[in-house]
Amino acid sequence: MAAVWQQVLAVDARYNAYRTPTFPQFRTQYIRRRSQLLRENAKAGHPPALRRQYLRLRGQLLGQRYGPLSEPGSARAYSNSIVRSSRTTLDRMEDFEDDPRALGARGHRRSVSRGSYQLQAQMNRAVYEDRPPGSVVPTSAAEASRAMAGDTSLSENYAFAGMYHVFDQHVDEAVPRVRFANDDRHRLACCSLDGSISLCQLVPAPPTVLRVLRGHTRGVSDFAWSLSNDILVSTSLDATMRIWASEDGRCIREIPDPDSAELLCCTFQPVNNNLTVVGNAKHNVHVMNISTGKLTKAKRLVVHEGSPVTSISARSWVSREARDPSLLINACLNKLLLYRVVDNEGTLQLKRSFPIEQSSHPVRSIFCPLMSFRQGACVVTGSEDMCVHFFDVERAAKAAVNKLQGHSAPVLDVSFNCDESLLASSDASGMVIVWRREQK
Repeated sequence: MAAVWQQVLAVDARYNAYRTPTFPQFRTQYIRRRSQLLRENAKAGHPPALRRQYLRLRGQLLGQRYGPLSEPGSARAYSNSIVRSSRTTLDRMEDFEDDPRALGARGHRRSVSRGSYQLQAQMNRAVYEDRPPGSVVPTSAAEASRAMAGDTSLSENYAFAGMYHVFDQHVDEAVPRVRFANDDRHRLACCSLDGSISLCQLVPAPPTVLRVLRGHTRGVSDFAWSLSNDILVSTSLDATMRIWASEDGRCIREIPDPDSAELLCCTFQPVNNNLTVVGNAKHNVHVMNISTGKLTKAKRLVVHEGSPVTSISARSWVSREARDPSLLINACLNKLLLYRVVDNEGTLQLKRSFPIEQSSHPVRSIFCPLMSFRQGACVVTGSEDMCVHFFDVERAAKAAVNKLQGHSAPVLDVSFNCDESLLASSDASGMVIVWRREQK
C-alpha cells in the first residue's frame, strides 16, 4: 500500500503551488517534510482501508482550503511549480557514493564493446532459430544477467523510495528534455523553453547546477550527449542547431536549418558521433556532420497521419532473450507504441500499445537501460496526467509496473542513469525531479 502514500504526496504536491506564493522556500521545505513523513508512515503497517480514508479526507480538506485544482493543461497549472528551490536534497547521499569496483579509469562505469554485443546477438539468433516462436532463448549471458538481478520481478526492480532531489532553475518554462550523461550515475542536463541548457551534478553533496549554456534566442527543444560526454548538440525553435563543449560551456558551432524551420529533435548517430540526426517542423529529417556543418536530407516517415511524433527510442533488442530491433514511439494518440523492425529494409510492425494520456504535449519515453539484466523488459514514459508510468512490454495483461506521482504539470521526459539507481523526470512547469530507487 505504499502507492496510497505516494498518491497522498501527489495531492500535496499539486496543492503546494497555492501555498505562500511569496515564500517559495517554505513550499520546498513543506513538500520535503511531507515526503519524509509519508515514507515513515508507509512502514508503520496501517490498515489499507485507513490509508484510503486518509487520502480521501486529505483531498477534501485541501479542496476546501484552496479551492478546486486547475486542469493539468491550464495556464495556471503550467505557471506554478510545486517546489522552487533547486538546492534541496530530499534524501541521503550515502547510497550513491561510487563503487570503485564498478568504475573505469575516468570514473564512469565500464561498458561492453559494440563487437561483443554483435557477437552475442549472433549467438542468440542461432539458438533462437531452433526454438518455438515466443520462447525464451536460454543463453549463458541471459542466465548470468538474471542471477545479477536476483531473479526478482520488474515491480520489485522498479520500486522507488521517493524524491531524491528537485531542480527548478527553469521554473515557469517547460523542460522538454532531461538526460543523464552516458555511463554516468550523477551527471545530468536539461533544456528549457527559456532558451538555455543546464548541466547538473548530484555528487558530491549538495547537488548543484554546474553551468548554464546560453545562446539560443528561443526555446531549446532537444539536446543530446556525445558518446564520450564531451560534446552536446542542441536544437531550438530559433531554427538553429548548436554544438557545445560540456567542460566549459563554449558554443563550438552554430548551424542554421536549411528550411529555416523550427528544429524539434536531435540525436547523435551511435556509430559515428561526427554525424547528428535532426528533425524540423516541416516534417524533414537531416543528417548533419558536426565537424563540417554539412546537412543532408533523409527520408520523411509518417507513423500516423495528423498526429505529431514527439519521441522515438530505438533498441537493437528488447531483452537479451529477444532478437528483434524495436522502436518506442509517442505520437499524441493517448498511447505509447512499441514497434518491431521486421526486416533489413526497416519495415515496422506494431507489437503492442500502452494507455497513457497524451493528446497535445511533446511527451517522451525510454527503454530501461538495464533491461537485459531483468526477467522481462520495461519501458518508462511521461504522461499528461502528471505521472511517470512504467510498463512491462512482455506482460500480456496488466502491463503497468509502477506509477510515480509528484509533478504538478504534464510530465514531458524521463531519463535513467546508467545503473538505474536514479530516474529523472521533467515537466511543463519547469521542474525536474530526481527519484531514488529502493535499495534491495
